[in-house]
Amino acid sequence: MHRRNFIKTTSTIIGYGLFNPISKIYPSQDSFDLIIKDGFIVDGSGQKGYYGDIGIVGNIIAGTGNLTGYKAARFINADGLVVSPGFIDVHSHSDDELLVNPRAESKIQQGVTTEIVGQDGKSIAPLSVEMQEALNAQYSGSYGIRVDWTNFSGYFKRLNQKGIAVNLATMLGQGTLREYIIGTENRAATVSEVNSMQQLFRAALKEGVLGISSGLEYTPGAFASSEELIQICKAMDYTSGIYATHMRDEADFVLEALDEAIAVAQDASIDLHISHLKCTGKRNWRKLNTVFQRIQDARRRGVSITMDRYPYLAYNSNLSSILPVWAKAGTHSEFIARLNDPAVLPRIKEETIAQVKMIGSWDALMVTSVNRSKNKHLVGRRISEISGSNGHRDEFEFVRKLIIEEDNGVDMCGFAMSQANTTKILSHPRCMVASDASARAPYGALNYSNPHPRTYGTFPKFISEYVREKKLVPLPEAIRKMTSLPASRFGLKRRGKIMENYYGDLVIFDLDNIKDKATFTDSHQYPDGIHFVLVNGVVVVEKKSHTGRLPGKILKRFQSNKNIDF
Repeated sequence: MHRRNFIKTTSTIIGYGLFNPISKIYPSQDSFDLIIKDGFIVDGSGQKGYYGDIGIVGNIIAGTGNLTGYKAARFINADGLVVSPGFIDVHSHSDDELLVNPRAESKIQQGVTTEIVGQDGKSIAPLSVEMQEALNAQYSGSYGIRVDWTNFSGYFKRLNQKGIAVNLATMLGQGTLREYIIGTENRAATVSEVNSMQQLFRAALKEGVLGISSGLEYTPGAFASSEELIQICKAMDYTSGIYATHMRDEADFVLEALDEAIAVAQDASIDLHISHLKCTGKRNWRKLNTVFQRIQDARRRGVSITMDRYPYLAYNSNLSSILPVWAKAGTHSEFIARLNDPAVLPRIKEETIAQVKMIGSWDALMVTSVNRSKNKHLVGRRISEISGSNGHRDEFEFVRKLIIEEDNGVDMCGFAMSQANTTKILSHPRCMVASDASARAPYGALNYSNPHPRTYGTFPKFISEYVREKKLVPLPEAIRKMTSLPASRFGLKRRGKIMENYYGDLVIFDLDNIKDKATFTDSHQYPDGIHFVLVNGVVVVEKKSHTGRLPGKILKRFQSNKNIDF
Protein backbone atom coordinates (compact mmCIF):
# COMPACT_ATOMS: atom_id res chain seq x y z
CA MET A 1 0.00 0.00 0.00
CA HIS A 2 1.30 3.49 -0.81
CA ARG A 3 2.30 5.34 2.35
CA ARG A 4 -0.13 8.21 1.77
CA ASN A 5 -2.94 5.68 1.40
CA PHE A 6 -1.82 3.93 4.58
CA ILE A 7 -1.92 7.17 6.52
CA LYS A 8 -5.32 8.02 5.05
CA THR A 9 -6.68 4.58 5.95
CA THR A 10 -5.17 4.62 9.43
CA SER A 11 -6.44 8.13 10.09
CA THR A 12 -9.97 6.91 9.63
CA ILE A 13 -9.41 4.09 12.09
CA ILE A 14 -7.69 6.07 14.85
CA GLY A 15 -9.39 9.37 14.36
CA TYR A 16 -7.17 12.05 12.90
CA GLY A 17 -8.13 14.26 9.97
CA LEU A 18 -6.87 14.77 6.46
CA PHE A 19 -6.71 18.43 5.52
CA ASN A 20 -5.52 21.65 7.08
CA PRO A 21 -8.50 24.02 7.10
CA ILE A 22 -6.27 27.11 7.42
CA SER A 23 -3.16 28.20 5.54
CA LYS A 24 -1.31 30.98 7.36
CA ILE A 25 1.88 32.56 6.05
CA TYR A 26 3.71 35.68 7.14
CA PRO A 27 2.48 38.22 4.54
CA SER A 28 6.01 39.47 3.86
CA GLN A 29 7.56 36.00 3.67
CA ASP A 30 8.11 34.90 0.06
CA SER A 31 11.06 32.58 0.61
CA PHE A 32 12.35 30.23 3.28
CA ASP A 33 15.59 28.56 4.25
CA LEU A 34 13.82 25.19 4.21
CA ILE A 35 10.40 23.95 3.12
CA ILE A 36 9.09 20.53 4.15
CA LYS A 37 6.62 19.58 1.41
CA ASP A 38 3.49 17.44 1.39
CA GLY A 39 3.83 15.92 4.86
CA PHE A 40 1.03 14.67 7.07
CA ILE A 41 1.36 17.22 9.86
CA VAL A 42 0.44 16.19 13.40
CA ASP A 43 1.11 19.46 15.17
CA GLY A 44 1.36 18.33 18.82
CA SER A 45 -1.86 19.96 19.98
CA GLY A 46 -3.79 16.71 20.05
CA GLN A 47 -5.97 17.90 17.18
CA LYS A 48 -6.47 16.05 13.92
CA GLY A 49 -3.60 15.95 11.46
CA TYR A 50 -3.58 17.51 8.00
CA TYR A 51 -1.57 17.45 4.79
CA GLY A 52 0.55 20.50 4.24
CA ASP A 53 3.92 22.20 4.14
CA ILE A 54 6.18 23.78 6.74
CA GLY A 55 8.51 26.69 6.04
CA ILE A 56 11.52 27.45 8.24
CA VAL A 57 13.58 30.62 8.45
CA GLY A 58 16.64 30.35 10.66
CA ASN A 59 15.59 28.36 13.72
CA ILE A 60 11.90 29.32 13.55
CA ILE A 61 8.82 27.87 11.88
CA ALA A 62 7.80 30.83 9.69
CA GLY A 63 4.89 29.36 7.76
CA THR A 64 2.54 26.39 7.57
CA GLY A 65 -0.13 25.31 5.12
CA ASN A 66 0.14 25.33 1.33
CA LEU A 67 3.53 26.76 0.38
CA THR A 68 3.35 25.85 -3.30
CA GLY A 69 5.21 28.47 -5.32
CA TYR A 70 7.32 29.72 -2.44
CA LYS A 71 11.10 29.68 -2.76
CA ALA A 72 13.51 27.91 -0.42
CA ALA A 73 17.20 27.13 -0.24
CA ARG A 74 16.26 23.51 0.35
CA PHE A 75 13.17 21.32 0.01
CA ILE A 76 12.46 18.08 1.88
CA ASN A 77 9.83 15.82 0.34
CA ALA A 78 7.69 14.39 3.15
CA ASP A 79 5.03 12.81 0.94
CA GLY A 80 3.60 9.79 2.73
CA LEU A 81 5.41 10.65 5.95
CA VAL A 82 4.28 12.09 9.28
CA VAL A 83 5.75 15.40 10.41
CA SER A 84 5.52 16.08 14.15
CA PRO A 85 7.21 18.31 16.70
CA GLY A 86 10.46 16.93 18.08
CA PHE A 87 9.98 14.53 20.98
CA ILE A 88 10.74 15.82 24.49
CA ASP A 89 12.30 13.27 26.83
CA VAL A 90 11.05 14.50 30.21
CA HIS A 91 13.11 12.03 32.24
CA SER A 92 16.63 11.64 30.90
CA HIS A 93 20.04 10.89 32.39
CA SER A 94 22.35 12.39 29.76
CA ASP A 95 23.90 14.90 32.18
CA ASP A 96 27.46 13.67 31.64
CA GLU A 97 27.04 11.70 28.40
CA LEU A 98 26.52 14.90 26.41
CA LEU A 99 29.93 16.04 27.61
CA VAL A 100 31.44 12.81 26.29
CA ASN A 101 29.58 12.72 22.97
CA PRO A 102 27.55 15.83 22.14
CA ARG A 103 25.92 14.11 19.15
CA ALA A 104 23.35 12.47 21.50
CA GLU A 105 23.17 9.52 19.13
CA SER A 106 20.69 7.16 20.78
CA LYS A 107 18.28 10.00 21.55
CA ILE A 108 18.38 12.06 18.35
CA GLN A 109 18.10 8.92 16.23
CA GLN A 110 14.76 8.11 17.86
CA GLY A 111 13.40 11.62 17.36
CA VAL A 112 14.26 13.22 20.69
CA THR A 113 15.11 16.91 20.24
CA THR A 114 14.99 17.97 23.92
CA GLU A 115 16.19 16.17 27.04
CA ILE A 116 15.32 17.09 30.63
CA VAL A 117 18.10 15.85 32.91
CA GLY A 118 18.86 16.19 36.63
CA GLN A 119 16.42 13.42 37.49
CA ASP A 120 15.90 11.01 40.40
CA GLY A 121 17.43 13.47 42.85
CA LYS A 122 20.82 13.60 41.12
CA SER A 123 22.04 16.58 39.09
CA ILE A 124 25.35 17.72 37.66
CA ALA A 125 25.45 20.69 40.07
CA PRO A 126 25.87 22.26 42.56
CA LEU A 127 29.19 20.75 43.55
CA SER A 128 31.08 21.26 46.76
CA VAL A 129 34.87 21.05 46.64
CA GLU A 130 34.71 17.42 47.79
CA MET A 131 31.97 16.54 45.28
CA GLN A 132 33.87 18.24 42.45
CA GLU A 133 37.05 16.34 43.30
CA ALA A 134 35.21 13.01 43.42
CA LEU A 135 33.40 13.68 40.14
CA ASN A 136 36.60 14.84 38.51
CA ALA A 137 38.33 11.62 39.51
CA GLN A 138 35.47 9.61 38.04
CA TYR A 139 35.11 11.55 34.79
CA SER A 140 38.82 11.99 34.11
CA GLY A 141 39.38 8.28 34.60
CA SER A 142 36.41 7.11 32.55
CA TYR A 143 36.15 9.78 29.87
CA GLY A 144 39.13 12.10 30.12
CA ILE A 145 36.84 14.98 31.10
CA ARG A 146 37.94 17.65 33.56
CA VAL A 147 35.18 18.86 35.88
CA ASP A 148 35.78 22.61 35.93
CA TRP A 149 32.31 23.73 37.04
CA THR A 150 30.62 23.94 40.43
CA ASN A 151 27.23 25.40 39.45
CA PHE A 152 24.75 25.10 36.60
CA SER A 153 26.02 28.20 34.82
CA GLY A 154 29.46 26.62 34.59
CA TYR A 155 27.96 23.37 33.32
CA PHE A 156 25.90 25.19 30.69
CA LYS A 157 29.00 27.09 29.58
CA ARG A 158 30.91 23.83 29.23
CA LEU A 159 28.17 22.30 27.05
CA ASN A 160 27.99 25.39 24.86
CA GLN A 161 31.74 25.28 24.21
CA LYS A 162 31.40 22.09 22.17
CA GLY A 163 27.77 22.35 21.21
CA ILE A 164 25.10 19.67 21.57
CA ALA A 165 22.81 17.99 19.06
CA VAL A 166 19.71 18.24 21.28
CA ASN A 167 18.23 20.93 23.47
CA LEU A 168 18.87 20.43 27.17
CA ALA A 169 17.05 21.54 30.29
CA THR A 170 17.72 20.37 33.83
CA MET A 171 16.19 19.86 37.23
CA LEU A 172 18.05 20.36 40.50
CA GLY A 173 18.63 17.04 42.28
CA GLN A 174 17.44 17.01 45.88
CA GLY A 175 19.94 14.26 46.70
CA THR A 176 22.74 16.36 45.21
CA LEU A 177 21.52 19.33 47.23
CA ARG A 178 21.55 17.28 50.45
CA GLU A 179 24.99 15.87 49.75
CA TYR A 180 26.33 19.40 49.21
CA ILE A 181 25.09 20.58 52.62
CA ILE A 182 25.00 17.43 54.79
CA GLY A 183 27.02 14.79 53.01
CA THR A 184 25.89 11.17 52.83
CA GLU A 185 24.94 10.72 56.49
CA ASN A 186 21.65 9.13 57.45
CA ARG A 187 20.29 11.84 59.76
CA ALA A 188 17.78 14.65 59.87
CA ALA A 189 18.73 18.06 58.54
CA THR A 190 18.97 20.92 61.00
CA VAL A 191 17.03 24.16 60.54
CA SER A 192 20.22 25.87 59.47
CA GLU A 193 20.96 23.14 56.92
CA VAL A 194 17.46 23.37 55.47
CA ASN A 195 17.91 27.12 55.10
CA SER A 196 21.21 26.54 53.30
CA MET A 197 19.57 24.06 50.93
CA GLN A 198 16.81 26.57 50.20
CA GLN A 199 19.40 29.23 49.37
CA LEU A 200 21.20 26.87 46.98
CA PHE A 201 17.89 25.98 45.37
CA ARG A 202 16.99 29.64 44.84
CA ALA A 203 20.40 30.22 43.25
CA ALA A 204 19.83 27.27 40.90
CA LEU A 205 16.40 28.62 39.94
CA LYS A 206 18.03 31.90 38.94
CA GLU A 207 20.45 29.91 36.78
CA GLY A 208 17.50 28.38 34.94
CA VAL A 209 16.66 24.96 36.41
CA LEU A 210 13.08 23.82 35.83
CA GLY A 211 12.44 22.70 39.38
CA ILE A 212 13.62 20.01 41.76
CA SER A 213 13.70 16.22 41.49
CA SER A 214 13.96 13.61 44.20
CA GLY A 215 15.07 9.99 44.17
CA LEU A 216 13.76 8.74 47.48
CA GLU A 217 14.93 5.16 46.97
CA TYR A 218 18.53 6.35 46.60
CA THR A 219 21.06 7.74 49.02
CA PRO A 220 21.48 10.39 50.28
CA GLY A 221 18.12 11.81 49.15
CA ALA A 222 16.28 8.94 50.81
CA PHE A 223 17.39 10.21 54.22
CA ALA A 224 15.22 13.34 53.91
CA SER A 225 11.93 13.42 55.81
CA SER A 226 8.68 14.58 54.26
CA GLU A 227 8.92 17.84 56.20
CA GLU A 228 12.42 18.47 54.86
CA LEU A 229 11.15 17.94 51.31
CA ILE A 230 8.29 20.35 51.92
CA GLN A 231 10.58 23.06 53.23
CA ILE A 232 12.98 22.66 50.30
CA CYS A 233 10.14 22.86 47.79
CA LYS A 234 8.87 26.03 49.45
CA ALA A 235 11.99 27.75 48.11
CA MET A 236 10.04 28.04 44.86
CA ASP A 237 7.47 30.34 46.46
CA TYR A 238 8.63 33.39 44.50
CA THR A 239 9.00 31.78 41.09
CA SER A 240 7.72 28.98 38.92
CA GLY A 241 8.86 25.39 39.11
CA ILE A 242 7.86 21.77 39.54
CA TYR A 243 8.62 18.88 41.89
CA ALA A 244 9.40 15.62 40.05
CA THR A 245 9.80 12.58 42.25
CA HIS A 246 11.04 9.05 42.01
CA MET A 247 8.84 8.13 44.95
CA ARG A 248 10.09 6.55 48.16
CA ASP A 249 8.62 3.22 47.13
CA GLU A 250 7.14 1.86 43.90
CA ALA A 251 6.16 -1.56 45.22
CA ASP A 252 4.63 -2.74 48.52
CA PHE A 253 4.34 0.82 49.84
CA VAL A 254 3.53 2.59 46.59
CA LEU A 255 0.28 4.02 47.98
CA GLU A 256 2.00 5.42 51.06
CA ALA A 257 4.76 6.86 48.84
CA LEU A 258 2.16 8.47 46.60
CA ASP A 259 0.44 10.00 49.63
CA GLU A 260 3.77 11.48 50.69
CA ALA A 261 4.44 12.94 47.24
CA ILE A 262 0.98 14.51 47.13
CA ALA A 263 1.38 15.89 50.66
CA VAL A 264 4.72 17.49 49.77
CA ALA A 265 3.22 19.16 46.70
CA GLN A 266 0.08 20.26 48.53
CA ASP A 267 1.84 21.65 51.59
CA ALA A 268 4.52 23.40 49.50
CA SER A 269 1.91 24.69 46.99
CA ILE A 270 3.87 23.28 44.07
CA ASP A 271 3.06 21.24 40.98
CA LEU A 272 3.81 17.51 41.18
CA HIS A 273 5.23 15.21 38.53
CA ILE A 274 5.60 11.48 39.26
CA SER A 275 8.59 9.94 37.52
CA HIS A 276 8.22 6.55 35.77
CA LEU A 277 4.95 5.65 37.53
CA LYS A 278 4.67 1.94 38.24
CA CYS A 279 3.40 -0.68 40.69
CA THR A 280 6.35 -3.06 40.95
CA GLY A 281 5.90 -6.73 41.73
CA LYS A 282 2.96 -8.94 40.79
CA ARG A 283 1.33 -8.65 44.20
CA ASN A 284 1.20 -4.86 43.74
CA TRP A 285 -0.18 -4.70 40.21
CA ARG A 286 -3.75 -4.52 41.54
CA LYS A 287 -2.97 -1.21 43.27
CA LEU A 288 -2.88 0.87 40.09
CA ASN A 289 -6.58 1.73 40.12
CA THR A 290 -6.19 3.00 43.67
CA VAL A 291 -3.17 5.05 42.57
CA PHE A 292 -5.25 6.68 39.85
CA GLN A 293 -8.09 7.33 42.27
CA ARG A 294 -5.81 9.04 44.80
CA ILE A 295 -4.35 11.18 42.03
CA GLN A 296 -7.84 12.20 40.97
CA ASP A 297 -8.84 12.95 44.57
CA ALA A 298 -5.75 15.13 45.00
CA ARG A 299 -6.54 17.00 41.80
CA ARG A 300 -9.98 17.79 43.16
CA ARG A 301 -8.19 19.37 46.13
CA GLY A 302 -6.23 21.57 43.77
CA VAL A 303 -2.97 19.60 43.45
CA SER A 304 -1.76 19.60 39.85
CA ILE A 305 -0.31 16.17 39.03
CA THR A 306 1.25 14.64 35.92
CA MET A 307 3.40 11.56 35.35
CA ASP A 308 5.69 9.84 32.86
CA ARG A 309 6.49 6.26 31.91
CA TYR A 310 8.54 4.24 29.43
CA PRO A 311 6.83 1.49 27.33
CA TYR A 312 8.78 -1.44 28.76
CA LEU A 313 8.06 -3.99 31.49
CA ALA A 314 11.53 -3.92 33.08
CA TYR A 315 13.16 -1.12 35.03
CA ASN A 316 16.88 -0.36 35.13
CA SER A 317 18.99 0.44 38.16
CA ASN A 318 22.20 -0.31 40.01
CA LEU A 319 22.28 -3.88 41.30
CA SER A 320 22.73 -2.55 44.82
CA SER A 321 19.19 -1.09 44.60
CA ILE A 322 17.85 -4.45 45.77
CA LEU A 323 19.77 -3.98 49.04
CA PRO A 324 18.21 -1.98 51.91
CA VAL A 325 18.79 1.78 51.83
CA TRP A 326 20.23 1.91 55.35
CA ALA A 327 23.05 -0.44 54.30
CA LYS A 328 24.24 2.13 51.74
CA ALA A 329 24.43 5.10 54.13
CA GLY A 330 27.67 7.04 54.46
CA THR A 331 30.68 6.66 52.20
CA HIS A 332 31.23 4.02 49.57
CA SER A 333 33.86 2.33 51.73
CA GLU A 334 31.41 2.18 54.64
CA PHE A 335 28.85 0.48 52.37
CA ILE A 336 31.38 -2.12 51.24
CA ALA A 337 32.45 -2.64 54.84
CA ARG A 338 28.87 -3.51 55.79
CA LEU A 339 28.79 -6.11 53.02
CA ASN A 340 31.78 -7.73 54.75
CA ASP A 341 30.51 -7.32 58.30
CA PRO A 342 29.17 -10.62 59.75
CA ALA A 343 27.30 -8.65 62.43
CA VAL A 344 24.97 -6.88 59.96
CA LEU A 345 25.13 -9.19 56.95
CA PRO A 346 22.25 -11.46 58.07
CA ARG A 347 19.92 -8.45 58.24
CA ILE A 348 21.06 -7.20 54.83
CA LYS A 349 20.50 -10.65 53.35
CA GLU A 350 17.06 -11.04 54.90
CA GLU A 351 15.82 -7.68 53.60
CA THR A 352 17.39 -8.22 50.17
CA ILE A 353 15.73 -11.61 49.75
CA ALA A 354 12.40 -10.07 50.75
CA GLN A 355 12.90 -7.40 48.05
CA VAL A 356 13.71 -10.04 45.43
CA LYS A 357 10.59 -12.03 46.35
CA MET A 358 8.53 -8.89 45.85
CA ILE A 359 10.04 -8.44 42.39
CA GLY A 360 9.37 -12.09 41.62
CA SER A 361 12.57 -14.12 41.82
CA TRP A 362 16.29 -13.95 41.10
CA ASP A 363 15.35 -14.89 37.54
CA ALA A 364 13.69 -11.47 37.17
CA LEU A 365 17.06 -9.69 37.50
CA MET A 366 19.36 -9.34 34.48
CA VAL A 367 22.90 -7.96 34.63
CA THR A 368 23.29 -5.16 32.06
CA SER A 369 26.59 -3.47 32.91
CA VAL A 370 29.86 -4.27 34.68
CA ASN A 371 33.20 -2.48 34.99
CA ARG A 372 35.70 -5.32 34.90
CA SER A 373 36.49 -7.09 31.64
CA LYS A 374 36.62 -10.46 33.44
CA ASN A 375 32.89 -10.12 34.16
CA LYS A 376 31.72 -8.99 30.71
CA HIS A 377 30.33 -12.47 30.07
CA LEU A 378 27.70 -11.81 32.75
CA VAL A 379 26.02 -9.02 30.76
CA GLY A 380 22.61 -9.98 29.39
CA ARG A 381 22.21 -12.94 31.76
CA ARG A 382 19.83 -13.51 34.68
CA ILE A 383 21.15 -13.77 38.25
CA SER A 384 19.64 -17.22 38.70
CA GLU A 385 21.30 -18.48 35.51
CA ILE A 386 24.70 -17.00 36.37
CA SER A 387 24.58 -18.26 39.93
CA GLY A 388 23.59 -21.75 38.86
CA SER A 389 26.19 -22.02 36.10
CA ASN A 390 28.92 -20.91 38.51
CA GLY A 391 27.93 -23.50 41.07
CA HIS A 392 26.53 -20.99 43.55
CA ARG A 393 23.52 -22.13 45.52
CA ASP A 394 23.19 -18.84 47.32
CA GLU A 395 22.24 -16.08 44.87
CA PHE A 396 22.58 -13.39 47.54
CA GLU A 397 26.14 -14.41 48.22
CA PHE A 398 26.93 -14.28 44.51
CA VAL A 399 25.41 -10.79 44.24
CA ARG A 400 27.25 -9.60 47.36
CA LYS A 401 30.60 -10.73 46.01
CA LEU A 402 29.90 -9.28 42.57
CA ILE A 403 29.04 -5.87 44.01
CA ILE A 404 32.23 -5.86 46.06
CA GLU A 405 34.40 -7.07 43.18
CA GLU A 406 32.89 -4.51 40.78
CA ASP A 407 33.19 -1.73 43.36
CA ASN A 408 29.40 -1.29 43.10
CA GLY A 409 29.65 -0.78 39.34
CA VAL A 410 26.98 -3.29 38.33
CA ASP A 411 23.70 -2.31 36.66
CA MET A 412 20.70 -4.54 36.14
CA CYS A 413 17.19 -4.72 34.71
CA GLY A 414 14.30 -5.93 36.84
CA PHE A 415 11.34 -7.51 35.06
CA ALA A 416 8.59 -6.61 37.49
CA MET A 417 5.77 -4.74 35.70
CA SER A 418 2.62 -5.91 33.95
CA GLN A 419 1.63 -5.14 30.37
CA ALA A 420 -1.92 -4.25 31.41
CA ASN A 421 -0.70 -1.65 33.91
CA THR A 422 1.85 -0.25 31.48
CA THR A 423 -0.89 0.24 28.91
CA LYS A 424 -3.18 1.96 31.44
CA ILE A 425 -0.42 4.32 32.58
CA LEU A 426 0.73 5.27 29.09
CA SER A 427 -2.87 5.80 27.99
CA HIS A 428 -3.63 8.15 30.88
CA PRO A 429 -4.21 11.70 29.55
CA ARG A 430 -1.72 13.16 32.04
CA CYS A 431 1.05 10.69 31.25
CA MET A 432 4.06 11.67 29.15
CA VAL A 433 6.56 9.36 27.49
CA ALA A 434 10.10 9.23 28.90
CA SER A 435 13.13 7.03 28.36
CA ASP A 436 14.68 7.16 31.86
CA ALA A 437 17.96 6.63 30.00
CA SER A 438 21.08 8.49 28.94
CA ALA A 439 22.29 9.26 25.42
CA ARG A 440 24.56 6.44 24.30
CA ALA A 441 26.21 5.44 21.02
CA PRO A 442 27.14 2.16 19.30
CA TYR A 443 30.72 3.41 19.03
CA GLY A 444 33.34 5.17 21.13
CA ALA A 445 33.35 5.75 24.87
CA LEU A 446 29.57 5.40 25.24
CA ASN A 447 29.48 1.96 23.62
CA TYR A 448 29.86 0.13 26.91
CA SER A 449 27.75 -2.61 28.46
CA ASN A 450 24.28 -3.49 27.19
CA PRO A 451 21.94 -0.71 28.33
CA HIS A 452 18.19 -1.01 28.69
CA PRO A 453 16.60 -1.00 25.20
CA ARG A 454 14.67 2.14 26.14
CA THR A 455 17.98 3.94 25.58
CA TYR A 456 17.52 3.53 21.81
CA GLY A 457 13.87 2.62 21.34
CA THR A 458 11.44 4.35 23.72
CA PHE A 459 9.66 6.74 21.37
CA PRO A 460 9.54 4.53 18.24
CA LYS A 461 8.28 1.66 20.39
CA PHE A 462 5.48 3.79 21.79
CA ILE A 463 4.36 4.80 18.30
CA SER A 464 4.70 1.40 16.67
CA GLU A 465 3.18 -0.65 19.48
CA TYR A 466 0.59 1.61 21.06
CA VAL A 467 -0.50 3.59 17.99
CA ARG A 468 0.04 1.54 14.84
CA GLU A 469 -0.21 -2.06 16.05
CA LYS A 470 -2.51 -2.08 19.08
CA LYS A 471 -4.34 1.18 18.26
CA LEU A 472 -4.59 1.96 21.97
CA VAL A 473 -3.67 5.65 21.61
CA PRO A 474 -4.68 7.83 18.62
CA LEU A 475 -1.70 9.31 16.81
CA PRO A 476 -2.52 12.97 17.66
CA GLU A 477 -2.79 12.10 21.35
CA ALA A 478 0.42 10.05 21.24
CA ILE A 479 2.29 12.97 19.69
CA ARG A 480 0.81 15.36 22.28
CA LYS A 481 2.16 13.15 25.07
CA MET A 482 5.67 13.44 23.61
CA THR A 483 5.63 17.12 22.63
CA SER A 484 3.22 19.86 23.76
CA LEU A 485 2.22 18.23 27.05
CA PRO A 486 5.81 18.06 28.41
CA ALA A 487 6.66 21.47 26.93
CA SER A 488 3.71 23.10 28.68
CA ARG A 489 4.18 21.22 31.91
CA PHE A 490 7.88 22.00 32.28
CA GLY A 491 7.64 25.55 30.94
CA LEU A 492 9.65 25.21 27.72
CA LYS A 493 9.03 28.31 25.64
CA ARG A 494 7.76 27.89 22.06
CA ARG A 495 8.46 24.16 21.95
CA GLY A 496 6.27 21.13 21.41
CA LYS A 497 4.00 22.35 18.60
CA ILE A 498 4.14 22.98 14.88
CA MET A 499 2.98 26.56 14.57
CA GLU A 500 4.38 29.87 13.49
CA ASN A 501 6.98 31.48 15.75
CA TYR A 502 7.74 28.13 17.40
CA TYR A 503 11.23 26.69 17.16
CA GLY A 504 11.93 24.26 14.34
CA ASP A 505 12.23 21.05 16.36
CA LEU A 506 10.71 18.44 14.03
CA VAL A 507 10.61 14.71 13.37
CA ILE A 508 9.69 13.23 9.98
CA PHE A 509 8.86 9.53 10.21
CA ASP A 510 7.17 6.68 8.36
CA LEU A 511 4.19 5.56 10.41
CA ASP A 512 4.05 2.31 8.48
CA ASN A 513 7.62 1.31 9.30
CA ILE A 514 8.73 3.10 12.46
CA LYS A 515 9.97 0.47 14.87
CA ASP A 516 12.38 0.01 17.76
CA LYS A 517 15.09 -2.59 17.19
CA ALA A 518 16.94 -2.54 20.51
CA THR A 519 16.55 -5.65 22.68
CA PHE A 520 17.53 -6.53 26.24
CA THR A 521 20.47 -8.60 24.97
CA ASP A 522 21.43 -6.39 21.99
CA SER A 523 20.41 -2.82 22.68
CA HIS A 524 22.91 -0.70 20.70
CA GLN A 525 20.62 -0.50 17.66
CA TYR A 526 19.01 2.53 16.09
CA PRO A 527 15.29 2.31 15.27
CA ASP A 528 13.79 2.12 11.80
CA GLY A 529 11.38 4.52 10.14
CA ILE A 530 12.73 7.94 11.20
CA HIS A 531 13.81 9.83 8.08
CA PHE A 532 14.71 13.31 9.36
CA VAL A 533 15.18 15.02 12.71
CA LEU A 534 15.54 18.81 12.92
CA VAL A 535 16.66 20.77 15.97
CA ASN A 536 16.15 24.53 15.91
CA GLY A 537 15.61 24.38 12.16
CA VAL A 538 18.81 22.43 11.46
CA VAL A 539 18.80 18.91 10.01
CA VAL A 540 20.64 16.67 12.47
CA VAL A 541 19.44 13.26 11.25
CA GLU A 542 18.96 12.62 7.53
CA LYS A 543 17.93 9.16 6.39
CA LYS A 544 19.30 7.48 9.52
CA SER A 545 22.64 9.29 9.35
CA HIS A 546 23.80 11.92 11.81
CA THR A 547 24.86 15.07 9.96
CA GLY A 548 27.28 16.09 12.71
CA ARG A 549 25.45 19.37 13.28
CA LEU A 550 25.14 20.51 16.93
CA PRO A 551 22.36 23.14 17.02
CA GLY A 552 20.95 22.32 20.47
CA LYS A 553 20.31 25.04 23.03
CA ILE A 554 20.18 25.27 26.83
CA LEU A 555 16.52 25.72 27.75
CA LYS A 556 15.33 27.44 30.91
CA ARG A 557 11.91 27.66 32.50
CA PHE A 558 9.96 30.75 31.56
CA GLN A 559 6.56 30.62 33.22
CA SER A 560 4.40 29.01 35.86
CA ASN A 561 1.66 26.63 34.84
CA LYS A 562 -0.14 26.45 38.16
CA ASN A 563 -3.87 25.78 37.98
CA ILE A 564 -3.64 24.62 34.36
CA ASP A 565 -5.55 21.36 33.98
CA PHE A 566 -3.35 18.97 32.01
